[in-house]
Amino acid sequence: AARGRCGSGRVGGAAMAVFVTRRIPAEGLRVLSQAGGCRVQQWDSEEPVPRAELLAGVAGKRGLLCLLSDRIDREVLEAAGPSLKVISTMSVGFDHLALDEIKKRGIRVGYTPDVLTDATAELSVALLLATCRRLPEAVEQVKNAGWTTWKPLWMCGYGLSDSTVGIIGLGRIGQAVARRLKPFGVKKFLYAGSHPKPENAAEFEAEFVPLSRLAEESDFVVVTCALTPATQGMCNKDFFARMKKTSVFINTSRGAVVNQEDLYDALAHGQIAAAGLDVTTPEPLPTDHPLLSLKNCVILPHIGSATYATRSTMAVLAANNLLAGLRGEPMPQELQL
Repeated sequence: AARGRCGSGRVGGAAMAVFVTRRIPAEGLRVLSQAGGCRVQQWDSEEPVPRAELLAGVAGKRGLLCLLSDRIDREVLEAAGPSLKVISTMSVGFDHLALDEIKKRGIRVGYTPDVLTDATAELSVALLLATCRRLPEAVEQVKNAGWTTWKPLWMCGYGLSDSTVGIIGLGRIGQAVARRLKPFGVKKFLYAGSHPKPENAAEFEAEFVPLSRLAEESDFVVVTCALTPATQGMCNKDFFARMKKTSVFINTSRGAVVNQEDLYDALAHGQIAAAGLDVTTPEPLPTDHPLLSLKNCVILPHIGSATYATRSTMAVLAANNLLAGLRGEPMPQELQL
């Protein structure tokens, strides 16, 4: 549905005001602008909305369409006031939302799962291959005259064939990553998480194991879990110490799942072979960050869902979630609080 209407949700005939925190793909904005009874105010920039503008922008609004770079906390909710009924985030992650405060106020929340699964899984595989086969390093060698002749062990990395892959968080994206890695000839899949998911694991004959065993046995560790109090800082010194010296660590979930100081030490001292990160703490990562000085660390600027089609679909879904919430109807994708 490329079009939504919120006309029936008018209060006393007044158009319902919504605040959009960024310039989003045109298709999403079109859904809102074509909806009768919606008055859209937007922070019209590619850059994140400044805090003061966010606090002013939400005041008196019934709906808020935000991004993962917007911290929607108690201060924002108080600035919005009692009129705020719906928050729609153009993301699958929701660690930027103060869910306890939101629930307390009876505000409904929409998000965008599923639609970014394929793009993020593709990026996870691309990052894994780029890291284990040292592609960024190899490109630099070509540019900087490091390519002199063929050498037996020059630029050698690690392959997926006959390997053990450990996935932390076998949810939508974790399964999609496993599905794409399987044809590479992976010998065994392990997974860790809060509880076994036999229905998710069956397709890959993946074995549910404690985190410690996943670290010890995996040749590749791929992190695709949600950021929660339980997963925050989970990949730490103890975790990396258990990993093989030849293993590769990939994170496309959230930066805070990893203790970056511990990861740096593990990479710098050869405790693990390499790491590929699409997410960091903070984002963007300062250009003088120690991780950026390491040849065996590939860092991307959080581009997991960055295909034109995916971002457009996310924007449309976020807009339709917002409209459904304003109308008091079921959202296409509602976060159950």
